[in-house]
Amino acid sequence: MKPLRPALALTCCLISGLTAQAQNDPPPTAREDASFLTEREPLKPLGKKMLTNIWLDQKAIWTSPFHMERRDAKWWILFGAATGGLIATDHWTSEQLPNTKDQIKYSGRVSDLGALYTVAPLTAGFYLVGSITDNAKARKTGLLGAEALADGAILFETTKLALGRDRPLQGDGHGHFFRGGDSFPSGHAMESFALASVVAHEYRNKKLVPVLAYGLAALISASRVSARQHFASDVVASGAAGWFIGTYVFENSQKKSRSPMKAALSPQIRPEIQLGARSYGVTLAWHP
Repeated sequence: MKPLRPALALTCCLISGLTAQAQNDPPPTAREDASFLTEREPLKPLGKKMLTNIWLDQKAIWTSPFHMERRDAKWWILFGAATGGLIATDHWTSEQLPNTKDQIKYSGRVSDLGALYTVAPLTAGFYLVGSITDNAKARKTGLLGAEALADGAILFETTKLALGRDRPLQGDGHGHFFRGGDSFPSGHAMESFALASVVAHEYRNKKLVPVLAYGLAALISASRVSARQHFASDVVASGAAGWFIGTYVFENSQKKSRSPMKAALSPQIRPEIQLGARSYGVTLAWHP
């Protein structure tokens, strides 16, 4: 059980930290103005702004464990218990499937839908279609999707390297950590849920879109298990992390896209107490 501790700690920190970040307001000057998401702009400055946002996202992701509050304890408990329980039963769970050649072959083909070489062109398609048809929402979906995929790729590649978990068909099939494998986390699950989260949030007014987006992401994640490429814990933790990444990226774009009128009508009220001067009051702060 010793190898499980660092894996659980890292998973809980990142996932619960991402949850906390998705719920808290970022500093007013933390990110590039999101107006570039809905306005046409040359690729060079657009790329620079995208890289800046990805850099700031990574800072938020990797430092999120240090910004948690007591109210986030429920996420620690929930995801820690879920991940720990799944890791403990991973070998048994994987052996309950028929594990036939056809199952593994066809599951592998389905899971390819969540590969980076599949979802990346899809996000590019959103942007291109939006640019050609002058559809700001499609352009924004493509750009936010690309940002979420980049954030996910950095996270899962780094974590894979650090944890080195064996895949189900490697070694004795028990998924030992720190053996040089790359099973935990699942890049397919993380990327598919990151993109699904962005699409579902952008098109949340169309009831069928979130159902299809999350349904496809869930199918891809499940197929990674039935293809014997990942354990159940790999895809569950990765899917949750992907969802939080997509939500975080989307919510940040919303906060930075507030109109000046909305900002003017929605000031932040901050209490102020000066003990030395024996005075108190409130401060109104407007952020565009």
